[in-house]
Amino acid sequence: MKTLQKLEGSKSFWFLFFTALAFFILRFPSLFEPYWYGDEGIYQVLGDAINNGRLLYLEIWDNKPPLLYWLYGIFSSDQFTVRLASLIFGILTVFVFYLLSSKIFRNERISFISTALLAVLLGSPLLEGNIANAENFMLLPILGSALLVFNLSSLFFAGILLGIAFLFKIVAIFDFAAFFLFLFLVFLAKKINRKNILSVIKKVAPFFFGFSLPILVTALFFFLSGAFSPFFKATFLANVGYVDYGNRLIIPQGFLILKFIALSIFVFTIFTKREKMSPSSIFILLWFGFSLFNAFFPQRPYTHYLLVLLPSFSLLLGLTIQDLKFRKIALPIFLISLFLILINFRFYGKTIFYYQNFLSFVTNGKSVYAYNRFFDRRTPTDYELAMYIKNNTSEKDSIFIWGNNAQVYTLAKKLPPGRYAVAYHITSSKDGVKETQEDLDLAKPKLIIIMPYMKFFPFTLSNYSQKIIIDDVAIYERVF
Repeated sequence: MKTLQKLEGSKSFWFLFFTALAFFILRFPSLFEPYWYGDEGIYQVLGDAINNGRLLYLEIWDNKPPLLYWLYGIFSSDQFTVRLASLIFGILTVFVFYLLSSKIFRNERISFISTALLAVLLGSPLLEGNIANAENFMLLPILGSALLVFNLSSLFFAGILLGIAFLFKIVAIFDFAAFFLFLFLVFLAKKINRKNILSVIKKVAPFFFGFSLPILVTALFFFLSGAFSPFFKATFLANVGYVDYGNRLIIPQGFLILKFIALSIFVFTIFTKREKMSPSSIFILLWFGFSLFNAFFPQRPYTHYLLVLLPSFSLLLGLTIQDLKFRKIALPIFLISLFLILINFRFYGKTIFYYQNFLSFVTNGKSVYAYNRFFDRRTPTDYELAMYIKNNTSEKDSIFIWGNNAQVYTLAKKLPPGRYAVAYHITSSKDGVKETQEDLDLAKPKLIIIMPYMKFFPFTLSNYSQKIIIDDVAIYERVF
């Protein structure tokens, strides 16, 4: 009873209660979205394939670490369930962030402001927080690690949490670098010599080993499964070309090199000024610098990349408000970064209409067709295709979709004949077309579906005849 009365009189309790409630309301419509988002479609196919006994990377492929696909597999690639898990992860993320901001600022008002900012931006579709991408799941272990690192406690476990985040998406390496440097600077004595550096390394080592442990265990799993090479290529090497695409400047990765130089100068400045800065300022600035580099790392304007920047961005805002002396430095950094974000990233422009669309649908003011079409004009076609596939194939029949809407496989309860779920994975792979043709020859899919936006079809249709066209989608049926 005393505990309950204490909670009722706590501003923090009521703030977190209403913030969690607001977050839930912002995310609630995401649970009822149709299957429409391309990346989620790929994750769904991989989750289904894993549950059907296919070995990840060797027999079904995508270019991220395995934890996201295993998570989709655990929830049977059911979008409602995965989105609900993302919502729960989001609420827990808000709670842990509040604990972290309270430790850093020790000012209730500033903790409220920074936490509210994170909750709104993470909860709404403005930064694609409604989509169950890797970023939504990796933020919680990253923030758990941040809390432990800032408190200089349980560094081994803090490293494990970051290793788990890395297994959702490898960009967690930038959070690891920021926290590692923070620990290094905090433990480093004013007088730098060999003895002091060795002492620092000894203190930071548990963090490093904790980070490495989940990654090594996962690598060992794929090694014992005979899939280490495709795992390593997909998780690490496949991202080299992806990052190179937007970072070419005179030479390959030229723009990335410039960004790395800018980050190095930023870190070196913090190092030289560390004695005049508080641990809180060092922590926030290092984390923000690496998070900003993270968001711009691939130089692609995908909105959900900004989710990894949210925690340090919200903390930087709090630092700008709190520290009058430090505001001359923090405020320009905050404003310049905000300007770069605004001119380089495309935000979800239909955020208000997103909620209007949902309310109109649940109050019977909008049809299912119109509701689905709001998200993507091709979404109703995907559902129609899935229905046609279900009605014209048996459970044993396979199909092949030449397009980038992998969600149709999930809607139709089918799997691709080979390890590639979408066309751009096939065309971007060195032997993708040849490998897929071999898979088609072996599987002999009953239906081949060619999306209208695909410019060419690189496979033979000699044993197929056109059966029907649905909204410009050509469906071919096997003749014999």
